[in-house]
Amino acid sequence: MRILAIDLGGTNVKFLLTGAAAPRRFPSGPTLQPAQMVEKLHEATADWEFDCVTIGYPGPVVHNRILLEPRNLGRGWVGFDFAAAFGKPTRIINDAAMQALGSYEGGRMLFLGLGTGLGTTFIIDKTIAPMELAHLPYRKEMTFEDYVGERGLERLGNKKWQRAVHDVSLRLKAALVADYVVIGGGNSKKLEELPPGARLGDNANAFIGGFRFWQEYA
Repeated sequence: MRILAIDLGGTNVKFLLTGAAAPRRFPSGPTLQPAQMVEKLHEATADWEFDCVTIGYPGPVVHNRILLEPRNLGRGWVGFDFAAAFGKPTRIINDAAMQALGSYEGGRMLFLGLGTGLGTTFIIDKTIAPMELAHLPYRKEMTFEDYVGERGLERLGNKKWQRAVHDVSLRLKAALVADYVVIGGGNSKKLEELPPGARLGDNANAFIGGFRFWQEYA
């Protein structure tokens, strides 16, 4: 089965085919609509043949349905028929959950994606549970995301931000009784030291998760 895994971000759309040597990409941005994305993907994958598609979407997804329009892209994503547009079976998963699935090594794993915001996913014995922990209250009438997302990094500076990441990781690990934490996302590389019980993820794991979503969760 040849799977096209798509990691849909606010800056770029990145995609990889099973067996391909390297991912490809094109810019996204605040005006990108789903029909435009599909058209650009068709152009960029004209030499790739695939049987099905996984889309990692930057927002809540339930039962293969997008619930909210994205913050950093154009409109029209809710209700869009991707399977019809691609002409292939298509599954949609939250983007943090897709990277989490690609990072999973069994047991109870908490994934924290440090980027513009905070992506959170809990995988319990192979059951994927995308979560919206980012907007829960944390300190001084601010949320977890306000401290460990991009806004927190800019407001606190690197050292205080890193302390906040350690504290949030330990709190959520304890609350969910997680065996381990994987910290991914673009800002994870700015951590000089990882919290206890945590390991570093890799953005490339999003593609592994996109493949696994068909191979192990079909």
